[in-house]
Order: sequence, then C-alpha cells, then structure tokens
Amino acid sequence: MSQSRKLYIKTYGCQMNVYDSERMAEALGGQGYTQTDTPDDADMIVLNTCHIREKAAEKVYSELGRFRQLKADKPDLKIGVAGCVAQAEGEEIMRRQPLVDLVVGPQSYHRLPALEARARAGEKALDTDFPEEAKFDDLPARPKATRGPTAFLTVQEGCDKFCAFCVVPYTRGAEVSRPAARVLDEARGLVERGVREITLLGQNVNAYHGHAGGLAGLVRDLAAIDGLERIRYTTSHPNDMDDALIAAHGEIGKLMPYLHLPVQAGSDRILKAMNRKHTAESYLRLIERIRAERPDILLSGDFIVGFPGETEEDFQATLDLVAEVEYGQCYSFKYSPRPGTPAAEKAHVDEATKDDRLQRLQALLKSQQHAVQDRMVGREVGVLFEKAGREPGQMVGKSEYLHSVFVDAPDARVGDLVPVTVTASAPNSLAGRLRSAA
Repeated sequence: MSQSRKLYIKTYGCQMNVYDSERMAEALGGQGYTQTDTPDDADMIVLNTCHIREKAAEKVYSELGRFRQLKADKPDLKIGVAGCVAQAEGEEIMRRQPLVDLVVGPQSYHRLPALEARARAGEKALDTDFPEEAKFDDLPARPKATRGPTAFLTVQEGCDKFCAFCVVPYTRGAEVSRPAARVLDEARGLVERGVREITLLGQNVNAYHGHAGGLAGLVRDLAAIDGLERIRYTTSHPNDMDDALIAAHGEIGKLMPYLHLPVQAGSDRILKAMNRKHTAESYLRLIERIRAERPDILLSGDFIVGFPGETEEDFQATLDLVAEVEYGQCYSFKYSPRPGTPAAEKAHVDEATKDDRLQRLQALLKSQQHAVQDRMVGREVGVLFEKAGREPGQMVGKSEYLHSVFVDAPDARVGDLVPVTVTASAPNSLAGRLRSAA
C-alpha cells in the first residue's frame, strides 16, 4: 500500500475543470493521496488552470509565488500545474517558477500518477501532448463513496469552431466525444452514489457524436436510468442545435428547462469577424424554435463587448438582440486578447469605450434577470436541496431553471427533491416555502 499523503487541488474556471479536478484526485488516490482543503498541510499541490479569462497565466504565476515559502519549509512538497494554462505555457512555467515539479495538460492528466512518481524521484515532469489513447479509458474506476446530489459528467472535449477570440482549440484540441456506453456506465455509478442530477459537459457539448442519436440520443438513454431525476448540458454552439436536440427539450421531462446558448454579439459584421458562422437572425429564429418546444425555458448566454472593430452601431445591434431574446441569466465580458488567436493581432477598441459598453449591456441583462425572477413569485418549482442554508432549519437548492432557492425546511435532507412555492425574488436567488407549509 502506498504511503498516505495529502493532496490540495485548486480549481480555476469552468465546470469541466471541476470535473477534471475530481478525476485527477481519483487518479492520485491510487498513489496514496487523500484530499485536503488547505495547501499548508499538503504533500502535493495542483493548480488546475483555465486560460479563458484575462491575464490567466499571470494569475497562476502569482499564485505559485505564494507557495515559495511553503516549499522552502517543506522541501518534499511537490507542486504541479494542470489544465489549459499548463497546455499553453508548457516549459515556460518551470522556467519562470522553478518550484514547479510537474506540468500536465488537460488531455494528459490520466498520466498524472506516472508524472507524480517522476517528480517524487526528483525529476521535472512535463506532459502537454495530445495523446492517442483516450484519457477517460485509462482513468481508474470511480470510487463508490456517497456523494452530493448533483454531479458534472464530461462527455465531449475540444472544439473545431476556431472562434477568432478563443484559445480552446489550441489548449483542448479537436472535438472528441466519449462513447455513449462509457458515459452511461459512469452516470449509473454516480446515481448509485446518491447523485440525482447530472450536468453533461463539453467545450461544445451539443456537437457530441458518441451516440448514434447525438446528444439527444444520449439524453434519452440517460433519462431511462432509475434514480436520475434531472439532466442538464453545457456549453452549446448555435450551429450544433439540431432538430433532435430541439425536440428533446419538449419531449424529455428529465431534461431541465434551462439552456446556455452563447451568441457573443448581435452584429452580423462582428459575428463574421469572430468566425462564429451564424447570424443574429439565425440565432433568433433558433430561439423561437426552442421556445416553441419548451415555452417556459430559461435562456442564458455569453457576450463579448469591445471586440476589435466593434462600432457603436454594432454594439446597439447586441443590445437589440438582448432585448428581443430576454435572458434569464447571462455572462458578459470585455474583449481581452489571447496570444496566438487571430483577433489578438487586430486593432483594439479603447478601454474606456469597452467599460462603457459593458456597463450598459450588464444593466440591460440585470434588468431582464430581475424581471424573469420576479415573474417566478407565486409559481411552484421543484427544488433539489444541495446544502443547509445560513439560517437554522433552512435548506438551499436549485430549481429546474437553475435558480438558487432558499427554503425553510427543518425536516428536509440534502438530496430531497421537493415542490416549493416561490414567495420572493432577491438579486441572485429566490425564496420559497414547501407546498405543505401554511
């Protein structure tokens, strides 16, 4: 039996990185590692990084700098960098921060035990390949310990779209889908451990082709699993919303009425410059079709303001699209260049203009979110309790629309899925009472 050691993983970025961190911890479990919540008593620290946000690499180097004294006090401590910054920076990480012992890209973390063994032997270990073997095939079976009621499950990785602003095709590689049989096996194992809701993950998840019926076919098979009550998926590209998947939103009760469908901009000129390969009009007609299948669906999206070349007229087109769609939730950002992407070489919009446009867009999005939440008051929703609230007897969970709902439910337990009447709307959450409560 391997010596017992402690592992600290800090996760940056998207839900896929959360899933990846779980699998890395499981892979290192065979080396005798158990997780700890603090780096101070860790024998190994792994930063699982994301390259999407601005200055992502610099933030990682800053975090590594904080471990310098800890490494000096504990010479046997091993420090690793994983994820997309690791893929993009490679050997540069070790050059700039010699305290780093291993660097592993997001497609190679199934090799983490071997890399850890090399680092433990005093070598510097680096693996940022796109290996021929599928990493999911080589990962250990997931442990049987009970877990919370919700889980992420990666079904697809990589992207072939090459949007002009995005590093994902360079850090995650081409689109790859996991075979449906393996996804279903993992899902059944999660349900056996107490999971009631699964969110399917992919950089471009609706491009999933590991099932003959595509993502819709996979969702239908997942819906047949006893004990799995809810299914979600993220993140999608408008060009891959096929007829079967649109129909699934109206036909599969376990597929939740929430869809994150990024558009990025409302100007066709900017969409073309972004290499999005769809128009504002095609996106709006797609939304119409989805709402025809599931009228109560809550829509979420992503927007970039200040993309190179964006004029005030272009930005107004974005505001017009937002006004027509009415989003229940959205993420919006100022454009920031990613080295190596086509947009990084173009003339940039000045920061003051970007700041102004972002504030105007966010004000509109926030007003829409509040209006959608206000209309929920008086409605009944299903809430899957995930944790205890701040107040005695209070529970917190998610509705089918992904709203956080706070409920006085002293007899409830984590994992209960209960009908709740919404009684109030707060800026980023709802309050409710149990159906049986007076």
